[in-house]
Amino acid sequence: MGQMVQLRASDGFQCPAYMASPKNTPRGAIVVLQEIFGVNSHIKAVADGYALAGYLAIAPQTFARAELDVNLGYTPDDMNAGFALKTKIDGVPAPGVIADIQAAVDLGRFSTKGKVGIVGYCWGGLLTWKSAELVTGLSAAVPYYGGGVTTEAEMKRKPQCPVQAHFGKKDHWIPMDTVEAFKKAYSQVEVHAYEADHGFNCDQRGSYDETATNEALVRALAFFTKHVG
Repeated sequence: MGQMVQLRASDGFQCPAYMASPKNTPRGAIVVLQEIFGVNSHIKAVADGYALAGYLAIAPQTFARAELDVNLGYTPDDMNAGFALKTKIDGVPAPGVIADIQAAVDLGRFSTKGKVGIVGYCWGGLLTWKSAELVTGLSAAVPYYGGGVTTEAEMKRKPQCPVQAHFGKKDHWIPMDTVEAFKKAYSQVEVHAYEADHGFNCDQRGSYDETATNEALVRALAFFTKHVG
C-alpha cells in the first residue's frame, strides 16, 4: 500500500517518508509521527490504517537528521539506541525536525488539496504537541502518550489547532497527576485516559492493550472526521 517519498524541508534537507495512499480520492491527509524506534513496521501499519480510513498518510523519518532508515524493535537495546538518536535530534538547531514535519504537512495539503491532521506516539506524541503550536496548516492534532507533554515547559505551549490527547493511567513515564494538571490547564483540549500503560497502541510491545487501542482509534478517527474531513 505504501511507498517511500522524499520531503524537502525549508532549509533544503531531504527527509525520507513512508506514504500510504487510499484507494479513492483522499478525504484529507494525516501525518503520522514515529516513536523512538523509527518508521518501523508498526508505524507503517498505523499509516496504512489511516489510508484504509480514506486519508493520505505520511510518516516522515524524524530521525533522518541523525540517521537514515532507522528500523528498531522494542528490546532494551533498541530503546537505548532510540533514546540516543532522540538526544541527537534534540541537539539539532531549530527548527530541525519541525521543518521536516512542516514539509510532510505541506505535501499532504498539496497532494490532497484538503485539510491535514497529525498523530504521533511516544516521542511522536511530544512532537505532535509541539507541532500543534509550531507547524502551520494543521487542522487537528492527536498526541498519544507524548513523553514530556505534561511537563511545565511544554505546558506553556499555545496550540493553534484542535487537540485530542490520549494517555495511559498506568504509564509511569507520564504520572496521572501531571495529566490532570494538563487537562486543567487546557480546557479546550480533549483528554482521554485509559486503564493501560505507555505504548498501549503498539501490538509489538508488551504494554499493548487492545481495548484501549480500539477505543482511542475510534475517538481519533471521529476527531479527524470532524476537523479534517
